Amino acid sequence: MTNFETYLSPYTWRYGTPEMRKIWSETHKRFLWRQIHDLMAEVKVYAQQCSQAGGIIHLGATSMDVKDNAVVLQIRQSLNQVLSSLRDVLKIFADLIEKHAETPIIAFTHLQPAEPSTLGYRLAQYAQDLEADYQALRRIRNNLRGKGFTGAVGTSASFAELLGIEQLPEFKKRVSELLNLSFFPVVTQTYPRRQDYQVVSALAGMGAVLYKFAFDLRILQSPSFAEWAEPFGAQQVGSSAMPFKRNPIRAEKMDSLARLLAQLPRVAWDNAAHSLLERTLDDSANRRTILPEAFLITDELLRVAKQILSGLRIFEDGIERNLENYAPFAATERVLMALGKAGADRQEMHERLRQHSLKAWDAVQRGAPNPLEDLIVGDTEIRRYITPERLLALMSVSAYLGDAPQRALTVAQTIREIETTDPHN
Repeated sequence: MTNFETYLSPYTWRYGTPEMRKIWSETHKRFLWRQIHDLMAEVKVYAQQCSQAGGIIHLGATSMDVKDNAVVLQIRQSLNQVLSSLRDVLKIFADLIEKHAETPIIAFTHLQPAEPSTLGYRLAQYAQDLEADYQALRRIRNNLRGKGFTGAVGTSASFAELLGIEQLPEFKKRVSELLNLSFFPVVTQTYPRRQDYQVVSALAGMGAVLYKFAFDLRILQSPSFAEWAEPFGAQQVGSSAMPFKRNPIRAEKMDSLARLLAQLPRVAWDNAAHSLLERTLDDSANRRTILPEAFLITDELLRVAKQILSGLRIFEDGIERNLENYAPFAATERVLMALGKAGADRQEMHERLRQHSLKAWDAVQRGAPNPLEDLIVGDTEIRRYITPERLLALMSVSAYLGDAPQRALTVAQTIREIETTDPHN
């Protein structure tokens, strides 16, 4: 039962799934320790042909032979869960990309309107990076290695004394098979802490992508954009003081947690760099927090991302309004190129289009409809070179999307291949 009379880490009850919390629980950790103790006893019985192994459990081993291998097993179990959750998130991204591959939007650079793109292409940016993170985490998971059973400084001297040096290869092989875990060929009292750094850095890298997705959503949910919104429950209260509020609390939570996750690789780096000679203990205390918290934060990020994506609200009216306001400006480049090909003086036409754009921008800033299309089509000097019909075609949004829809679908297809070729990670 949770005791709220004392300090509790929010990761014990608020963030992460019960499954991830269980992996890093004291009970599960000790279960793994016991499993490794029993495994060692079994191997020693095999090696020495003893009928009773109780008296030699842990004989020849350092505590890190048990603890370090157990931690690697916890990391592997956690990565399995992360990969499973990430696959779910990627699948939803693929669904949305395929649905909106050709849905035009206005893209923004420097938070200012730029040129048309598609909604599917924007979503594919996040999905492409997350797919790369999936592959990176999968490689790390598949290449995890434990300390093995090598004693106080990694030389296996105590086990050589206990079993005989000729028995060591078979001993190591059997233990590796029983744990289904490869071991580093060279270790000290611990496995190289660089492995922790690689794991936590990969999680933080994925956190950066999820942070950007959540931050972009917060921008796009703001009234000045009004294109996307995270799910909002019928009974959800946006603000205790302002009943009308619809705050993006899920996306804000993602950014808050991802910001913390980004700091953890630095601690793991210090642990790897400061593990002096054959071992110091100054990594021990912080590893009790950074490893479980890195996974619990990641677990919560993926859980909330799945919630948001599953109920993502896309406002077509807002998208269309932004296109009508800003897409005509991007079309001036196409009009200018067409005028040049038609024999018009480029500098003169550039100035005419610039003047029309300034007038149109003033109108948009006043809240009026964008008049740029009418200004250009109504310019008799421009019509000397290009017909009104051709001008309207040049300013069509659908004609200025490049191959963005096809490339977005390529990302979705890559994700679908994960579903078929790697169904169980």
